[in-house]
Amino acid sequence: MGAVARRPVALVAAIVLVLEAVGIALLNWFLGLVVDRQDMSLAGLAPHAMTVSTWIAGVVVGLYLLLNAAVLLRAFARDRGPTGFWRILLISAAVVHGLLGAFAVGLVGWLAFLLMMVVLGLLVLTLIAYDENGADRPWRPGWLKRPGWLKRSGGATPTSP
Repeated sequence: MGAVARRPVALVAAIVLVLEAVGIALLNWFLGLVVDRQDMSLAGLAPHAMTVSTWIAGVVVGLYLLLNAAVLLRAFARDRGPTGFWRILLISAAVVHGLLGAFAVGLVGWLAFLLMMVVLGLLVLTLIAYDENGADRPWRPGWLKRPGWLKRSGGATPTSP
C-alpha cells in the first residue's frame, strides 16, 4: 500500500480519535454535574468525591485518546508507522475499543457498537498499512502490499574476514 493510500487512513483515524476524546470528556463533565446536582451517593461515597473522580476519569481517558491521535498524526506527517512504545499504545487503544464495543452492545445499543468497531477498524488498518515487514507475509491482502518500486533492495550481504 503506497503512501497515497495509507496516509489518509492515519489522518482519518486521528480525527476520529480527537472527536471521541472531546465526546468522552464532555460526557464525563455532564455526568459529573448530574451526580453533583442530584446529590447522589454510591456505597457511602461523598457526592463531591464522585463528581471529581468522574471529571478526572474524563480528563485521563481524553488525554489517552489525544495521545493516540498524536501518534497517528505523526505517522501521517512522516509517512512511517509508529514503532516500539507508540505501536503498543495504538494496539492498546485497539484492544480497548474492541472491549468497549463488546460492552456497548448490551449497555448502550448497536449504534455504539458500530461506532466502536469503526474506530477499531481504523486503528487496525493503520497498524497493518504501516507494517514495514508485512509485504512478504502471505496473509497480507494484495491491496496493502507495496508496489515493486517501494520494496527494499536486497543489497550485498556482509562477509566476515
